[in-house]
Amino acid sequence: MSRTILDVHVLQTVPPSNLNRDDTGAPKTAVYGGVKRSRVSSQAWKRATRLAFDALLDTQELGTRTKRVAELIAARIRELDPSVEEAEALVLAAETVQTATGSKIEVPKRKADAAKRNGTKEPAPESAYLMFLSAQQRDGLAALALEGREDIKAFLKEKENKARAKSVADTRHSVDIALFGRMVADGADINVDAAAQVAHAISVHAVENESDYYTAVDDRNPDEETGAGMIGTVEFNSATLYRYAAVDVDLLRKNLGEGLREDEPVTEPLRRAVEAFVRGFVESLPTGKINTFGNHTLPDAVVVKLRDSRPISFVGAFEEPVTAGAGHVAEASARLADHVFQVERAYGAEDGVDTWVVHVGERTAKLSGLGSVVSLPELVIQVGAAVAQRQAPTA
Repeated sequence: MSRTILDVHVLQTVPPSNLNRDDTGAPKTAVYGGVKRSRVSSQAWKRATRLAFDALLDTQELGTRTKRVAELIAARIRELDPSVEEAEALVLAAETVQTATGSKIEVPKRKADAAKRNGTKEPAPESAYLMFLSAQQRDGLAALALEGREDIKAFLKEKENKARAKSVADTRHSVDIALFGRMVADGADINVDAAAQVAHAISVHAVENESDYYTAVDDRNPDEETGAGMIGTVEFNSATLYRYAAVDVDLLRKNLGEGLREDEPVTEPLRRAVEAFVRGFVESLPTGKINTFGNHTLPDAVVVKLRDSRPISFVGAFEEPVTAGAGHVAEASARLADHVFQVERAYGAEDGVDTWVVHVGERTAKLSGLGSVVSLPELVIQVGAAVAQRQAPTA
């Protein structure tokens, strides 16, 4: 059966930086090809991509991930009906979310005990774990809660209303939920399988973390008191990274469902989601220690492939680490271009594939033979159009 798979390959150089720290504060690493590589976790880049969506998509197409889901729904309840007091809205929200998701919503004991000790107001109830709801689901649950306002527990015990609550929580998913999935431990029936897979970014070459010794001077020190008011160290490295992500376009379309507006083609929500993902993933950057290092770079090269078979990562191009000559980018680009050609020819994977290349300067020029050379804005538009065309209903 034919599929539509989107593969995104990125080469990006970052100067001294600490994009993603481990539990000791050092940049994350991994051993690949027998040598230590710099690593940025998939979670870090997914988070950066999600944050990029704020500037790329309407807020109604995005979700909110929080334990304070009762507060989220309660705020919407009060927007819909200002006559509802805050305390009542929280009760309505908690009962509705609990029924819809199966997750227990209650005030954490540690927070309740702290409020009692301090004589402060009892905090709002929370879910046991982060809950991911789209704006549409938030609005639907708030409206349902208001419908059962008179006796919310009795209302939600009715079989039909309980089913409606679950349905509201499992339809009209936001773009970020459709792409990155949702796990509800106590309500597996409303889980969402992620359409996007993001690999841990690794350096194409061996790295050794370095340590920066720093001092801070107390501005109020008297002249007779010399020396630093504070000293410390921060670890860092610099790397040319290979980044990879894949999107199962068919699953993304299924997850998005009917979209937001009835007056638009069924492929429009899908096109917007794909365009936002490509741009967001390519341009985003995890913000670890960003104020310390100011490592604001853009990719050296981007290769996007739209294929009708399984996803294919080309990380194997760098199993043998690139060695430093005149930098790493030129050799990494040549290696990647050759590896793509060799893999696709060996497995007959070049059929049914559209390829676009964004590259900067002569160092990455060898990648230009892989496909259509475009700018990033052109890439986003053309990939979105190609996806919509492949997914358009047939007569």
